[in-house]
Amino acid sequence: MARSPERSASARSDTSRAAPRRGRKPVPGLPTREQILDFITRSDTPAGKREIARAFGLSGADKIALKALLKDMADEGLIDSAPGRAFHKMGGVPKVTVLRVVDVDEDGQAWAVPERWEAATPPPRLRLRERRRQSAVAPGDRVLARTEEAGRGWIAHPMKTLARGSEQLLGVLHREGERLWLRGVEKRERRELPVSDAGNAEPGDLVLAEKTGRPPRITARVVERLGDPFQPRSFSLVAIHRHGIPDRFADEALAEAERVARMDLGEREDLRHLPIVAIDPADARDHDDAVWAEETESGWRAIVAIADVSFYVRPGSALDREARRRGNSVYFPDRVVPMLPESLSADICSLKAGADRAALACHLTFDRAGRMTGWRFARAVVRIAANIAYEDAQAAIDGVERGEGAGPVPPALVDQALRPLWGCWAALAKARDAREPLDLDLPERRVVLDETGRILSVAPRDRLDAHRLIEDFMIAANVAAARALEDRKAPVMYRVHEPPSREKLVALKEYLKSFELEFALGQVVRPATFNRLIARVGDADHRPQVMEQILRTQTQAYYAPVNAGHFGLSLASYAHFTSPIRRYADLIVHRALVGAHGLTPATDQTRLSAADAEAMERIGETISQLERRAMEAERETIDRYVAAYLADHVGELVAARITGVQSFGFFATVEGLGGDGLVPVSTLGAEYFHHDEGRQTLTGEHSGTVYAPGQRLQLRLAEANPVSGALRFALPDAVDDGPFPVRGGRPRVIHRRGRPKNIRHKSR
Repeated sequence: MARSPERSASARSDTSRAAPRRGRKPVPGLPTREQILDFITRSDTPAGKREIARAFGLSGADKIALKALLKDMADEGLIDSAPGRAFHKMGGVPKVTVLRVVDVDEDGQAWAVPERWEAATPPPRLRLRERRRQSAVAPGDRVLARTEEAGRGWIAHPMKTLARGSEQLLGVLHREGERLWLRGVEKRERRELPVSDAGNAEPGDLVLAEKTGRPPRITARVVERLGDPFQPRSFSLVAIHRHGIPDRFADEALAEAERVARMDLGEREDLRHLPIVAIDPADARDHDDAVWAEETESGWRAIVAIADVSFYVRPGSALDREARRRGNSVYFPDRVVPMLPESLSADICSLKAGADRAALACHLTFDRAGRMTGWRFARAVVRIAANIAYEDAQAAIDGVERGEGAGPVPPALVDQALRPLWGCWAALAKARDAREPLDLDLPERRVVLDETGRILSVAPRDRLDAHRLIEDFMIAANVAAARALEDRKAPVMYRVHEPPSREKLVALKEYLKSFELEFALGQVVRPATFNRLIARVGDADHRPQVMEQILRTQTQAYYAPVNAGHFGLSLASYAHFTSPIRRYADLIVHRALVGAHGLTPATDQTRLSAADAEAMERIGETISQLERRAMEAERETIDRYVAAYLADHVGELVAARITGVQSFGFFATVEGLGGDGLVPVSTLGAEYFHHDEGRQTLTGEHSGTVYAPGQRLQLRLAEANPVSGALRFALPDAVDDGPFPVRGGRPRVIHRRGRPKNIRHKSR
């Protein structure tokens, strides 16, 4: 599947972290943000808008201003609330809330997490303080509780037990003596549960289980056998089940997909005479965009043709309900969990060469400087001239022979289609350079599998001009879609990426001090500000680390009907239009365009429904959350593939780079592969190591040895666990008491030669 629009250019600037909005100017008489936070934190009772207004003596117009201020604070990630409920500090816990019990330890102490948690940080674990000595709750139970912060932790006082939820977990079965045990796949899961019912699963199997019983006799019952956890094709299954990603379509939706796939395309603009081409990854599973360009007297004319998914997937239909439930397709190295059934996503909606396909065409005009001078949208029928891999398109333009079986592009198509596209792109590149979007050169990892699913290689993806060309065409079409809807005052599902918060900029400034780089906080921060910072770093060893830190500084891109611009792309208006096969946001934009511009064939069934137009904010929040779920699942799966690939190299030296330093050790990643692993401080030597939190360093008290982010060094791979995706490293001269662990084996303590095992460290 071709990952348009930005495909990966703005994927690096279109980041997914907290998304604060620009705040309003202070209103005289209103409490400050700090005063409100202090009141919410200190209040003994739930604090809603009414309680805050009463506490600060607000009335009349001040109450209206307070409502706006509270909304800003929620958008900035300072507080959290649900409609009609009390506010609480983001990262904290409401005074009264619903908790889900996740664990009961051997002493009968129950622990729970908030059932609803929207902060970027992991949810806190609350200790349930029950009246009975022995816990009356079990994992999976839901309780309404009153909460309080105690020291560095949280305590919950149960008020009422609610309807029970099911607590499921993924794990690997293993036998000890006569008993089967379940070992969880989570990196932080350390407890093992005895298995009460294994079903048809055997030791070594990856299984989905549910917790059963009551404390202190909690057991696991296997509900589904998933197979061999060390088979690469199991890694994506782990992510699918762990994140609850729907991977089966309802029969009603499948039947509807078969039926609509046979529909007549109706009266459309005929573009079948144009040599429109689709340029995608060689392993693309679907093709939802294609491009064409030609030179004119004043500049360039181009067409970005996008699969007309809105023609097939109607609002409120079974297909629409399934697509909204997924929010997007999820891509793994071995499979795709599609947003739409394959009869649509991989067939009738996919722009395949030689086949007539329904498309929503975006006609664009540009001047010689690449500035967009006009746009027009139409429902069209297209016949793609060719599906071309990025590498083949690049080789054809560069005049390089790709060899037999590489899919060379015919010379006639190079002249008719590719050269005009590259000419138009040269103009688009000028416009892009002029607006100076955020440019983070952070390579993506590509996992290559053979036909049996065995890992052949894990390596960074090459970044070619062909990638940049498609990205710039897609960005132009996305901008045109947003402006076309704004012109008609129609609803827009914007892709919003706001500037970094001051808190993130302060953290970046402190981080850059460790590399003796200055960063002024008083300046107006633009994407070019970060680009110049990267240029100052040059080719230093810490360049990747600085770029990663800049990425972490960015806010989280999200979908919303209120425009706040796209900071990373340096654009005032931006929407997602180019990938309706795999993103529900694009489908919403297509429906809005059909209705706002009266595109034919247009019926009430293909326009944006009145109900959806009213619910745009809620839809945006939902699909933003589903996008984050997909990204996390994809990232975790890549980590598991990397660990599996490295499992055959345990005990060997690898080139690594330090990515982070903590008081308990430092994290490092394998150069060119990725995957973070820990080097515990207890393995660094017989001396004390001082931890400098500000500079993020560990320094040997006597040797002066310093470990700092960005530092390159040789490390020995001590452990690679494909099931959890965890890696562990040791210094080259570190040894353990036996062979290095093998796949699935228990971690062994590694210590340096001649070093006592009870060495501590100092932190300051």
